[in-house]
Amino acid sequence: MGTVVYGIKSCDTCRKALKALDGADLRDVRAEPLSNAERAEFIEAFGDAILNRASTTWRGLDEAERARPVAELLAEHPTLMKRPVIRAGDALYLGWKADVQRALGVA
Repeated sequence: MGTVVYGIKSCDTCRKALKALDGADLRDVRAEPLSNAERAEFIEAFGDAILNRASTTWRGLDEAERARPVAELLAEHPTLMKRPVIRAGDALYLGWKADVQRALGVA
């Protein structure tokens, strides 16, 4: 299995990751939403850190919405996912900071 970058095609950070990760494929979660199993796997791996609380979508939610389970929020609002999530073989990585780049051998 190759490297998959989960994000959205208009995200600058996702584009940077794709450029650096030779041969990686983009999975646009807006066009092709995560399955229940994928959401569960990402939540298990990253907990509520998977939510992008700095996003415009998050800021537009009221307190009752924000209190809903993470899986429900991601199902209803795919762009709430912190980006990118990178699957490289059996490993999952969140974001595109220096530690992730080093782990993937591109820093």
